[in-house]
Amino acid sequence: MNKIELKDFLDAKVLQYNNPKFIESDPIQIPHRFTKKEDIEIAGFLTATIAWGNRKSIINNATRLMNLLDNAPFDFVLNHTETDLEKLLPYVHRTFNGEDCIQFIKSLNHIYTKHNGLEHVFSKYQEKSSLQVAISKFKLTFFEIEHLRRTQKHVSDPLKNSAAKRINMFLRWMVRNDNAGVDFGIWKRISSSTLSCPLDVHSGNVARKLELLQRKQNDAKALLELDTSLRTLDALDPVKYDFALFGLGVFEGF
Repeated sequence: MNKIELKDFLDAKVLQYNNPKFIESDPIQIPHRFTKKEDIEIAGFLTATIAWGNRKSIINNATRLMNLLDNAPFDFVLNHTETDLEKLLPYVHRTFNGEDCIQFIKSLNHIYTKHNGLEHVFSKYQEKSSLQVAISKFKLTFFEIEHLRRTQKHVSDPLKNSAAKRINMFLRWMVRNDNAGVDFGIWKRISSSTLSCPLDVHSGNVARKLELLQRKQNDAKALLELDTSLRTLDALDPVKYDFALFGLGVFEGF
């Protein structure tokens, strides 16, 4: 395919997958259960944090986590007691355990009470063409309170060559307004043009087959290469092609 044919092909796949039916089988359904901005972003952040492995398992464990937060995540983050935190101890999703969960609640409380919330932190450190430095700065802010060292591994750092798939997915959810009812677009201080594709095995393999990506590892260098390719197709909304790459990989075995 030449560039025009490739863009037409991928644009068609975006239309195919970027619609409300996508929500039914995707972890994004968890934040869609809420209407308040802070509930959506906290539910989205926690869900994205555990979004690796089997998608059904992710959805089930994210649902269980929301239940433990009384299905009011913002209120729980702000007003929890030590007794409330204790009921999180048995929680586990793969290597994310109850102690990690408690640490995340404490760090989120710090973000909202001392730093004006998640959107403020990411927008404060955003650069003109990328959010990868902002993600690294966010991690520093998130863990500037006393914390468990082991919990740091659950927030990726692009400046240490991570593709930061889960947090880039979370940012897509919050920033991108797709006018299709999937991504939320509730963060107005960050442009969709700065978003990066949530690079994983599926999107990476499809991108390589379509010659959008040459690098074999799914790391920060590969992410920059893929972002550069996708921005030549749509400079204002490059990450919309995540729907095409993911859909082709997961649903079509491309």
